[in-house]
Amino acid sequence: MQVTKHISSAQNPLIKKVLVLKEKSRERKKTGLFILEGLRELQIAIGAGYFIESVLFCEDIIENSNLLHTFNADQLISVSADVYKKLAYRDTTEGVIAIAKSKDHQLSSLEFNTRNPLILIAEAPEKPGNIGALLRTADAANLDAVLIANPKTDLYNPNIIRSSVGCVFSRNVKTGNTSEIISYLKKEGFQVFCAALTASKDYTTVNFTEPSAIVVGTEHSGLSNEWLQNSTQNIIIPMEGEIDSMNVSVSAAILIFEAKRQRKLNT
Repeated sequence: MQVTKHISSAQNPLIKKVLVLKEKSRERKKTGLFILEGLRELQIAIGAGYFIESVLFCEDIIENSNLLHTFNADQLISVSADVYKKLAYRDTTEGVIAIAKSKDHQLSSLEFNTRNPLILIAEAPEKPGNIGALLRTADAANLDAVLIANPKTDLYNPNIIRSSVGCVFSRNVKTGNTSEIISYLKKEGFQVFCAALTASKDYTTVNFTEPSAIVVGTEHSGLSNEWLQNSTQNIIIPMEGEIDSMNVSVSAAILIFEAKRQRKLNT
């Protein structure tokens, strides 16, 4: 493995660029670039067809450098342990950070590989950790798409990448506002199942075997009226304890895997 450059100063322009991309959503949007950290995340991004501009690695930390052999020498940059620790987002790190080019996540680019898609929609999720957890659930269930309505943070926020363990790269993720997504669902003939407390049926009693969208809102405010007014059927997970809600990613997982169970029985 040939390396043409080594950086040992945190004042290096490239190091400053990485720090800005890591910390500033505005810079990620302006440049179309983002930062990812970790060998597994890098491998998933490569497998999903992401363009990797540069790979920064620390020889004192990295344990398995086999993946680096797939890059050209001018893409690889060795950094000192001190510089790497300044860049690293995670406490437990693998010695690799990459600068990558973002993809198009507009609703207009949404395509399916099946005639009977099952998708998850999350309206205005605020916590990157919840978004990451939703994407991991979508990956586990092999959903056909995840749509983020009225996004509050960009998909390449380091917390989303970390909490999704790279699933943000491998899943079919699109964004749009609520009105756009509802129009799309109506045009494409989706059943819309909104997780809500009012006018709801037990989630086990509805039919998820046709093209279906499961829609979840925030734990604090739930779904907007626009979703509830355009719902095919509101659904609820019966609660037997003192509280009336669960973490959004847990609720979504329960609903998604009930839909998967029904579809498996229907095949």
